Amino acid sequence: MIQQIDYFAIAAPLTLAVVAGLVLLLDAFLPARPRLRTGLGLVTLGGILVSLGFVVAQAVRGGRPPATFCVPEALTGAAGAPGTTGTGGGAGRAAEGGARLEGVSGQADSGLCSFVVDRFTLVFAGLVLVAAVVVVLMSMTELAGGGIPVGEWYFLLLCTLVGAVTLPAARDLVMLVVALELVALPVFALTALKRYDGRASEAAVKLFVVSVVSTAVMLFGVSLLYGVGGTVFLSRLGDVLGGAAPAPGLADAGQGLPAVVTVGVVLVVAGFAFKIAAVPFHSWAPDVYQGAPLPVAALLSVISKAAGFAGLILLLVTALAGQVSTWGPVIAVVAALTMTVGNLLAMRQRSAVRLLAWSSVAQSGYILAPIAVTSQASPGGAAWGPTAAPSQEAVGAAAQGPVAVASEALAAGEALGHGGAGIDALASGAVGASVAYLVIYAAMNLGAFAVVMLVSRTAVRNELDDYRGLALRSPAAGLALAFCLICLAGLPPGLAGLFAKVVVFREIVSGGAGWLAVVMAVNTVIGLYYYVVWTARLFAPGPAVVVRRPSVATWVAVGLAVMVAVAFSLAPQLVFDLTALSASR
Repeated sequence: MIQQIDYFAIAAPLTLAVVAGLVLLLDAFLPARPRLRTGLGLVTLGGILVSLGFVVAQAVRGGRPPATFCVPEALTGAAGAPGTTGTGGGAGRAAEGGARLEGVSGQADSGLCSFVVDRFTLVFAGLVLVAAVVVVLMSMTELAGGGIPVGEWYFLLLCTLVGAVTLPAARDLVMLVVALELVALPVFALTALKRYDGRASEAAVKLFVVSVVSTAVMLFGVSLLYGVGGTVFLSRLGDVLGGAAPAPGLADAGQGLPAVVTVGVVLVVAGFAFKIAAVPFHSWAPDVYQGAPLPVAALLSVISKAAGFAGLILLLVTALAGQVSTWGPVIAVVAALTMTVGNLLAMRQRSAVRLLAWSSVAQSGYILAPIAVTSQASPGGAAWGPTAAPSQEAVGAAAQGPVAVASEALAAGEALGHGGAGIDALASGAVGASVAYLVIYAAMNLGAFAVVMLVSRTAVRNELDDYRGLALRSPAAGLALAFCLICLAGLPPGLAGLFAKVVVFREIVSGGAGWLAVVMAVNTVIGLYYYVVWTARLFAPGPAVVVRRPSVATWVAVGLAVMVAVAFSLAPQLVFDLTALSASR
């Protein structure tokens, strides 16, 4: 077999990887001058924009989604051997997947693919790359003072982006884990690159220890699931764990799935909970955010979090749809704890960065909440409560429903998954609500971090009291931060945050998790307190502050983030159309 690669499919991460190598070479061979810092930043920014251009080109291309790294059906049929049960269902779907991929990767016999650029991939890749533009602009200000090696900084940042863009396209366990670690590993070094800074070193060590533990926990869970399923492909694993195909890892094909599957599911969820700073795996976030350079804190709060949620959604909705009775209640409880703990502890903070850290924890709870009721909102899926055990018929429906959804989308010319995808994740209104909230949250949070970076140039401690009178001495910065905080609170005129919360609340209620909707409503009111208190400080009289020359790059970052947040407030339907919410109801 000769593997043919569709380079258009991998153009976005490939561009980032090439630019990362170019930045490292330029830093090594060009003389160290002040202009080199700006030059490397512009090269990095240009690479991100070119990668974003490829994502846009893939989005407007139409037709079948690009897919590559595919395994022919002749080789995948033995793994799991769905056709040997006599039902023909699994074999039929696998053969259908192979027919769909004809000509996509240059293989007429293509079966399951490890890399698929569907709508889910494009939404997350676009989110990551637009956020990366803001992070690079903030980085240019951070690096202007010297003390941080510029070439290494941009190289590590681009490596993180390669993983973040690759992860939502991953359709097998190996690529998923590798991409997730490619997101996490460079961040350790980015955090510690600020030399002779005790807080940065402490934050890097904490992040390293937490990430290693979370990876070990997740890999243990993945190994258990692979041992039972006998395949690394998410769609095939979904067939096995959903009961649509026999489990190759079991000696007796007639027996039910063993309890080790439940252990594997819980361990995988716990591993991803570390990555997205969900309670009770959240304690690292405030210290790391405060100790890391502000561009890294912004990266962790948006790009790293988006990558974590992309991987979690892919695993739960594609590979573990048949185990929703196990992970549904777990996700619901974790979401409720995350939003509650995050909001309560944010009320006690005096540091602006720590407040944003705890706010980010609370926002993770809001994003998680709809995922807990995904099974109720998924077209063709089973309809059972998150705490009720599904019947055998419901399990079969859950396993077959996503495939049916993808087949119908393909017939309409809007297929969003090939072979290894197995499901259009955004066809679920609940998943669409989570993704829409994540997109809107990214714009608001990046805008807040950009203004905090402006203030940090004159306030070393960067506490909330340092923001007194900000709207009076710097109206543009004060109004920008006030708008972002109001958006995060969900109050007018920040309608983007309000619409995001309403959509999430609607999906939770329609999913039958009334108690979770009540918890979210209470936490929304709690969150109003610290957002409004911080906003009020911006307009209160404050002490005179020595004004430094403004950083052009950071002001551009503030303008870009606020402009996107305003656009989302004026036309929230843009986000809902992008994440398919308008089509889910």
